Amino acid sequence: MKAMILAAGFGTRLEPLTHKRPKALVPVANSPMVDRTIAYLKEHGIKEVVINAHHLSEQFVSHFRHPALFGIPIHIAVEKDILGTGGGIKNVEDFWNDEPFVVINVDIITDIDLRAALRAHTQNRNLATLVLHDYPQFNQVRIDTRGNIKDFYEKAQPGLLAFTGIHILSKPVLDYIPRGTFYSIIDAYRSIIEDGGAVGSYVPAGHYWTDIGSIESYIQANKEMVGGRKVLAGKDSTIHPSATLDGWVVVGPGSKIGENAFVQDSILWEGVEIGRGASVVNCVITEKVAEGSAMENQVV
Repeated sequence: MKAMILAAGFGTRLEPLTHKRPKALVPVANSPMVDRTIAYLKEHGIKEVVINAHHLSEQFVSHFRHPALFGIPIHIAVEKDILGTGGGIKNVEDFWNDEPFVVINVDIITDIDLRAALRAHTQNRNLATLVLHDYPQFNQVRIDTRGNIKDFYEKAQPGLLAFTGIHILSKPVLDYIPRGTFYSIIDAYRSIIEDGGAVGSYVPAGHYWTDIGSIESYIQANKEMVGGRKVLAGKDSTIHPSATLDGWVVVGPGSKIGENAFVQDSILWEGVEIGRGASVVNCVITEKVAEGSAMENQVV
């Protein structure tokens, strides 16, 4: 079975982090989002993946210069002009075979049972199945008593469900998407519904799911990944014996925390140096912090 990871977006809600690299390569607990998504798909039986790219695509291509390291074939589809969720899927039409396939947003982390969702899609013979759940902040999808999707709303409302960012599609869905233009997959779903086709839902229970679309949710996801360990230190990172780490801290690979430095509730990307006597509290740090600096509630 094949899958597509949607990763071409600009990541505007994650600015300024996405000024430096594409959203898909932003690290969560020292692992790029896209690597986590690939691992999730492999765990659930996906054998081949295509990923679309646009913003800072040269970094993306470089990241996958040795695709064999990921254990399954990985293909990159660079979009010269960004095509949207539907346009991106249509753009790789030749990649799909006659089996149902998975499409997933790159900016979610979840343990939803994808195999169960695939079984539901096959059993119900839907053109599309969207994985939904109750998440009040994003509850914008209305379903009927049979679990079929009836409408999508612009704002969250009581009595609706939220889209998780996981789609399971059968190949005829591609007929509803125009070629070579920006197009939302939601518009394709609306057209299918208007034609009397089945856009179903799968609603899991007892799962973990988080969206990493904002700085606040990005920080929270890192905190959750650290868990009870307090400090998550990447490969070849060094922490001076006199430094103090409080709360929870992610220390990126190759990063250095200097003498008498203080770091609390913060994320350090790879290769970051925290100078002697510097203080970093509730920050995301992607570059060097000078000796004696005091930083709080900053993303730099």
